[in-house]
Amino acid sequence: MLAYIYLFAVKVETKVQNGALSHVRVVDLTDERGIYGSKLLADLGADVVRPEPPGGDVLRNRGPHHQQNGASLYYTFFGSNRRSFTVDVDNAEHQQQLHQLLMNADIVLVCDEHWAVSKDEVAAIGVERSDMLIVNVTSFGDFGPWRDFLAPDLVAGALGGAVATTGDVDTPPLKSFGELNFMLSGAYAAIGALGALYARETQGTAQSVDVSVHECIASCLEQVFMFYWYYEVMDRPDEQVLPRRGSTHWSNVFTVMNGRDGSIMITPTPDVDKQLAWLIEEDAFGDLMEPKYAEPENLPLLMGRLMELLTEWVAGKDVEALFHESQSRHIPYGWVQPLARVGENPQLKARQWFVTHDVDGVAVKATGAPYQLSATPWHLADQSAAGADSEAILDDIGWGGKS
Repeated sequence: MLAYIYLFAVKVETKVQNGALSHVRVVDLTDERGIYGSKLLADLGADVVRPEPPGGDVLRNRGPHHQQNGASLYYTFFGSNRRSFTVDVDNAEHQQQLHQLLMNADIVLVCDEHWAVSKDEVAAIGVERSDMLIVNVTSFGDFGPWRDFLAPDLVAGALGGAVATTGDVDTPPLKSFGELNFMLSGAYAAIGALGALYARETQGTAQSVDVSVHECIASCLEQVFMFYWYYEVMDRPDEQVLPRRGSTHWSNVFTVMNGRDGSIMITPTPDVDKQLAWLIEEDAFGDLMEPKYAEPENLPLLMGRLMELLTEWVAGKDVEALFHESQSRHIPYGWVQPLARVGENPQLKARQWFVTHDVDGVAVKATGAPYQLSATPWHLADQSAAGADSEAILDDIGWGGKS
């Protein structure tokens, strides 16, 4: 079902040379479940090589596409900062080249069940290269009753529990935006790779990393498990079942509310007294001065009433002005903005977070690195044609003039 290896390329002359991981060689044999992890390592400066079949990988045709030239925007984002290497798995010499490439790798990221090489084959090479680190990303892990199952993002989100939390009380579950579940597993793959690399460099220990998409999703379900395990303490009438709650946090003190001209995420935490003082300033505190709200055992009653009064108060506010006022008071409200407005966000602009990709001759603005390293700054290298770096990579691995 997901038996594809997704492949990317970058221009050799623009490859990051001074990144934090510039001393690390990575072979990327992942599909969409782990591709974000290899991107994160590539963005940190690792020399990431991604094999692909003759004629190019199917991901080069994956949407969404640029409306002007039809180029894959998905490929543009996930394909940056890599080198591309053509491998025909039916060609004996190419198989030897791939084996040699793996023998030269510090880290190999792999998703089983794809066209090029299996996890077991990589593990066999790892026996020869005892210091090679292997990161294996699967749908449900290497063991357990579902170990042989596959799941696209939607199914993975449903079985992992993320989809059940979406939507509101009167709607069906909703699919998360994009392929968020696979972004999670990709992030965990990168974290696992970095942890294994650190252990090798500090302790001389090489190890394999097992990343399960299913477990990655479950690890992010804070509110689900709060309801599941503590439903008696929380006095939940529906016991362990988590009702769909729209934008409401499990604690009920983080809620998106409607103002006069938009929406804003409101919370009185972490300093409830500071929030209460603000409501008192504006004569919007209602009955919160009643003695019952000061009793420790009535904290849930206090917070419930406070959120009701905040909903009424916010309804008459301009959300932008309210957001800036809350920030000046160090109360963490969050102004809800559409994607188009996020693209013009002055804070992100000031930090030069947006970068420009060259998409077949057309400039496209996209997101950059979510970090800044002072000594090893991040750079962007655009994708190039499939297999464009094969000759240089063969030279790197000592293949001489063979092709």
